[in-house]
Amino acid sequence: MVQIETTCSLESFRKFIIISTCRSFIPESYMHDYEVFPEREEGPGAIYIEAADKVTLKKIREMTFVNAKEILGIIYSSKSGNTQLKWRQNRKRAGKVQGTASVNALVNLVEAGVLTQEWVDQYIHSQAPSQTGEAAPEEGQTPQA
Repeated sequence: MVQIETTCSLESFRKFIIISTCRSFIPESYMHDYEVFPEREEGPGAIYIEAADKVTLKKIREMTFVNAKEILGIIYSSKSGNTQLKWRQNRKRAGKVQGTASVNALVNLVEAGVLTQEWVDQYIHSQAPSQTGEAAPEEGQTPQA
């Protein structure tokens, strides 16, 4: 698992959730509406949108699509339990993401624009033993995005 702590836009984190959970079946109109978010019931893989105003639109498979305004926070956990991320608003549509992510989630975070490929490359480099035979940095010494 990789410790994540970075800032990103609400749109980037929304895109990460869609890529990770429902890209293959989200209706096209929902995909392009930045007020529509997927939610999933409590339990493994729960996704919760904390908003000042939220209306349920449609349930497809295990996902409930909601129209949400004034997002305060998002809690995302993968079905495997390997990824636990929280997005918290810090100004308008920008916020801070914190938590742990699996390697698979890292790929989706980069694709969504939450993390940069350079951040991931730097993280991988920081975890690899150096050419001089020194040990890799201890866990918890991850780069900050």
